[in-house]
Amino acid sequence: MTPLILRLDIAGSPVQWIPWQDAVSLYSRKIIAWTAGDRVFTFRAGTNRITGKRTTIEINSIVAVRRSIPIKRNKPTIPPLTNRELFLRDAFLCMYCGHKFNTISLTRDHIIPISNGGRNHWSNVVTACRHCNTRKGDRTPNLANMPLLGIPYIPNWAEYLALSNRKIFADQMKFLKNQFSNRKMLFHSN
Repeated sequence: MTPLILRLDIAGSPVQWIPWQDAVSLYSRKIIAWTAGDRVFTFRAGTNRITGKRTTIEINSIVAVRRSIPIKRNKPTIPPLTNRELFLRDAFLCMYCGHKFNTISLTRDHIIPISNGGRNHWSNVVTACRHCNTRKGDRTPNLANMPLLGIPYIPNWAEYLALSNRKIFADQMKFLKNQFSNRKMLFHSN
């Protein structure tokens, strides 16, 4: 498995996932301020022609960068909204019928429909199965008599990074979880 490295700013805030090759570049440029995590990856490079020894570099699973990197100047304050992360946020559950579905059977539903001035925003969208989304149509949940089972929320950046990577190592997840908000998807009881 090719590891993704969790890149932080110097204060310890998560910034992005980077390929191990980018982490090697950061190490070689000597701009890693500090590292965290239990996982350490060893990568082998060429052979030194003078010593005959093979070069190796060890990369931690979590790295804090000393200064800004031009790759991504400013991370957005609100994470980008994609269906994949939305479905993960809502645990692949239809927020109307409460059943769990696979990705193909799910849709993005706008609580306040776009035709009624609703926006395509984390706090205005929920996961819905195709049947419920069609049944709700171009109405609000109240008008359709279809109460929401959960209250949508905007994930913070650490939550978004956890949603956006399928292969997170335990030490990376532990680090990110420490920065999750205390709020979880709030489910209404039936």
